[in-house]
Amino acid sequence: MPDRPGARSVDATGVPAEQPRLQVLADVHQLVGDSSVPSGARWALAEPGRQLDANLIHLPAGHRVDTHTEPDLDVVLVVVAGGGIASTPDGEQMLADGNVVWLPRGSTRSLIAGGEGLSYLTVHRRRPGLQIRKRPGE
Repeated sequence: MPDRPGARSVDATGVPAEQPRLQVLADVHQLVGDSSVPSGARWALAEPGRQLDANLIHLPAGHRVDTHTEPDLDVVLVVVAGGGIASTPDGEQMLADGNVVWLPRGSTRSLIAGGEGLSYLTVHRRRPGLQIRKRPGE
């Protein structure tokens, strides 16, 4: 921590420490219009040291994400283009451009793209890295 106004932080070796900075990472309008990736992830957050994961996914008209349950992570889904349907055990929810959808951990859902396709951004806590654990008794 600097001891006077304007002083820069230094790390343990005395080298000036990098300060976190705001960054514009992508233009979703440009990514949505990129037809070189017909289906799947068009962008993913890859910044080192991040606490979040985010992905921009595109599904062409009629394509789907099969039914699945996310046991560990809450997810926010933001529809950035097109629309479709989210199906849950409780029924179907229409999705439209601009919708912000809460997908709580433990929820079961599937998605199907409408006639214009479906492009959406997901944001969630970063998954912990894989760990090797000993089995009990080893």
